[in-house]
Amino acid sequence: MTRYLVTGVAGFIGNHVALRLLGDGHEVVGVDRVDAYYDPALKEARLARLADQPNFTFSRTALEDRTALMGLFETHRPQIVINLAAQAGVRHSLDAPFDYVTSNLTGFLSVLEACRHHAVDHLVYASSSSVYGLNTAMPFSEHHVADHPISLYAATKRANELMAHAYGDLFAIPATGLRFFTVYGPWGRPDMALFKFAKAMLAGEPIDIYNHGKMQRDFTFVDDIVEGIVRVADVVPKPDPDWNGDAPDPATSGRAPHRVFNIGNSRPVELMDYIEALEAALGTTAKKNFLPMQPGDVAATYADTSDLAAATGFAPRTPVTEGVAAFVAWYRDYYNV
Repeated sequence: MTRYLVTGVAGFIGNHVALRLLGDGHEVVGVDRVDAYYDPALKEARLARLADQPNFTFSRTALEDRTALMGLFETHRPQIVINLAAQAGVRHSLDAPFDYVTSNLTGFLSVLEACRHHAVDHLVYASSSSVYGLNTAMPFSEHHVADHPISLYAATKRANELMAHAYGDLFAIPATGLRFFTVYGPWGRPDMALFKFAKAMLAGEPIDIYNHGKMQRDFTFVDDIVEGIVRVADVVPKPDPDWNGDAPDPATSGRAPHRVFNIGNSRPVELMDYIEALEAALGTTAKKNFLPMQPGDVAATYADTSDLAAATGFAPRTPVTEGVAAFVAWYRDYYNV
């Protein structure tokens, strides 16, 4: 049995990860502040899925509460930390930028400090495909420089990678950053496109389709993401002896036990094909409202996951048609529609 501390356990990915770890026989200390960024009732329902697990302990704590977080580390002494708590949402970062500084920067610093003072075997933390920003070379590779974000959300996630590297170099904290690519599935976030589309279509309302539908996303089913996270947790990074400071590799480090991986489906899907899969699963045709590109958004994402596959054997296996159908089945059951 390994003791994990998982932040964001009331969130979409964190909840799935905690359930998987508990199912594998591990002990999980879950942390979440359960904020009101989206429906708290959905977050409480996710937590209810964990409540009866014998090896689960929950703390309703904000990461930026340094004293409380340090106390959790002192009491539970986690061996592996999986940090999935964050203020999410590209568009919301245009309206509430300070939320992102508090949660994603100050909160993440609290996690790093707790790991520093309570030696952990491995810190796995959530980054995002949004860090690629203005990059256009496809597929996106961890070995490409990603220093031109186009949203504050993306900037905070890139900052997390730099902070983790600095702490790794200074204090030898083994850390792996995972750049998630458009995760979807049951128990998902209401601010994500699939959720919004399903809700509108079932109500007979039009759906807003940005960039006039000319979008591609590396849609990745949540079960595949969880499998990748669990495997990465067992692969503790080390400094790269071949790293060269004259031509620095952004994915690795010559001194810090730090690594960055893409984690995605590695098979981009046209947005209109994604909508067709949702129409088929719901048995209805969407009324479509085509709009220009939104600020902070990108036209396409496509993950090169060859490094992750080489390190862990991870290979996503859920096609979009199957994943969307699973989401629709959950949505109908949860909302009784």
